[in-house]
Amino acid sequence: MKTYQDKVIWITGASSGIGEALAYELAQSGAKLILSARRADALEAVKARCARPQAHLVLPMDMTQVACFADKTAEVLARFGHIDMLINNAGVSQRSLVKDTALAVDRQIMELDFFGPVALVKAVLPHMLARQSGQLVAVSSVAGLVATPYRSAYAAAKHAMVGFHDALRAEVHAAGLQVSVLCPGFVRTNVTRAALTGDGTTHDRMDGLHDASMSAPAFAAKAVRALARGQGRIVIAKREKWAVYLGRLSPALLARVMRQARVF
Repeated sequence: MKTYQDKVIWITGASSGIGEALAYELAQSGAKLILSARRADALEAVKARCARPQAHLVLPMDMTQVACFADKTAEVLARFGHIDMLINNAGVSQRSLVKDTALAVDRQIMELDFFGPVALVKAVLPHMLARQSGQLVAVSSVAGLVATPYRSAYAAAKHAMVGFHDALRAEVHAAGLQVSVLCPGFVRTNVTRAALTGDGTTHDRMDGLHDASMSAPAFAAKAVRALARGQGRIVIAKREKWAVYLGRLSPALLARVMRQARVF
């Protein structure tokens, strides 16, 4: 996808954080957006701040309510006729040790961060295959390549997103589809406040690493450029990107580093 002008792009988790920043960047580049998240009022506010707000559609949805995805996809197609790109960005993070995390919380994170996005891919994929055109984008994380303490279920879900989309990329290449996985490092958003603790309550505070992290608009600008080039795995991070490279060079050394790492 060399240009975003008039491209139809569906973004989940678009009400705040990375999704919101991607919406502004893509709208400025001429895209027509479908903005999805649970809160319609927040989505309307994002739409109003986008370039050409009249070109975009607010489509509230809960990523754990997968039974509605076929109808939501049909609604998008009825409005725009096709979908050029799906960005599966919705998700929740975690701040709890394995020993302190209820299994129900592990399942909750996996449902939102993995099974929901997979279900939406399956709803959109037949349309893209029929057109032999489209780009499927997953927002994973550096934690989807390098697991850290206090994020066991989150890392598991984000690793699963990488694996799923790597397999999908191989399957749909001959059909002309592109599959990209964004792996952000620390980005300044409210994701840490909304992160789940071991009993399912929210972390409700910002992490100490917040001030030194990348801004959401800076991340979005880099991500949009990389996606336009059709890149597969895209790591966008500051110092934490070196953990990815270290893991490839020496998994044993990375393991020692992770035992000492400051992760929030």
